[in-house]
Amino acid sequence: MVPRAVWLVLVALVAVAAPGQAQQGAAPTVNVAHPLAATVTDHLEFTGRFQAIQYVSVEARVSGYLEEVHFVDGQMVKAGDLLYTIDRRPFEADLAGARAELARAQSQLELAQLDLARAEELLPTGAISRETRDNRAATRDVAAADVAAAQAAVRTAQLNLDYTEIKSPIDGQISSNRVDVGNVVSGGSGTSTVLTTVVSESPIYFYYDISESTYLDFVRLSASGDSGAAKTVKLHLLGESDFNRTGELDFIDNAFNQGTGTIRMRAKFDNPDGLLVPGLFGTLQMAASDPYQALLVPDAAVVSDQSNKLLMTVDADGKVTPKMVELGGMQDGLRVVRSGVTADDLVIIEGLLMVRPGSTVTTNETTLTTKN
Repeated sequence: MVPRAVWLVLVALVAVAAPGQAQQGAAPTVNVAHPLAATVTDHLEFTGRFQAIQYVSVEARVSGYLEEVHFVDGQMVKAGDLLYTIDRRPFEADLAGARAELARAQSQLELAQLDLARAEELLPTGAISRETRDNRAATRDVAAADVAAAQAAVRTAQLNLDYTEIKSPIDGQISSNRVDVGNVVSGGSGTSTVLTTVVSESPIYFYYDISESTYLDFVRLSASGDSGAAKTVKLHLLGESDFNRTGELDFIDNAFNQGTGTIRMRAKFDNPDGLLVPGLFGTLQMAASDPYQALLVPDAAVVSDQSNKLLMTVDADGKVTPKMVELGGMQDGLRVVRSGVTADDLVIIEGLLMVRPGSTVTTNETTLTTKN
């Protein structure tokens, strides 16, 4: 005879197990949604690299003693900002000497002009010969040339003095200083000392290469559709999933590279936050078709059966029916479905592991939306 305590335990176990058995026989609940109808455009993706629109090597234009550095490594500078100062004293002395030579030449010219004027007065009276008058005219012309040469020397000396202040030629970010104060730098020749570099920041170029077939498709697309839309490109950086940076295609090279069979293209991007720097890699997205109507579903709703792609749909009786589909690319976080389902189908978007073809499910209908 079974003790009363054991009977109580068995009854309790049966009471706990009974609901579980009933649940195992119940239809699983899955989330379903109608495919989202939208206007989409096919895209191609390319890897490329950023390059500054302006890249300037800051070099000394005169030789001399480097006296002062006026910037902090890596800072932003404006065109005309003072970067370096070379010792001005030798150039100030050269300018003073050039001005003195100009004053001497001008004095000689004034004297020659006076002599010529006297000769012009005396020539009609016969007091001097025409030869003397011509010699004085030639002397006046030589003095005038000496003045012009002295003026040029003054301008050159002034330029050299101005070049002792080395300024930024462009707006941008400066690199590190390469020459310490106290060194003598060379300038005005092919061996001029490179002091630093400055690169422009915004906008910035992005270069990438495309194949011959892609190039021809792009040209045809630009000719047949909206050329402005065809030239609009998007980009994301390493670690980013969304193409959240918009730019514009502004250059196509004039010849294909015979070695690679590709042609270079260039897009321009605004860079207000300075995150995009020369040499940085990115992935660019470019339009590959005119806009067309398509259906969108979550990428997680797609089931792979060897080389086939399927979507699990639910009919009015709650029965699961697989449908073979043709897929396109991603659009605003959803997968493009070219064919195989309609906007009236209910597609299982969550709970695929709990269903199989022909099984019955309970549905919880939701509405699909894009990220943008």
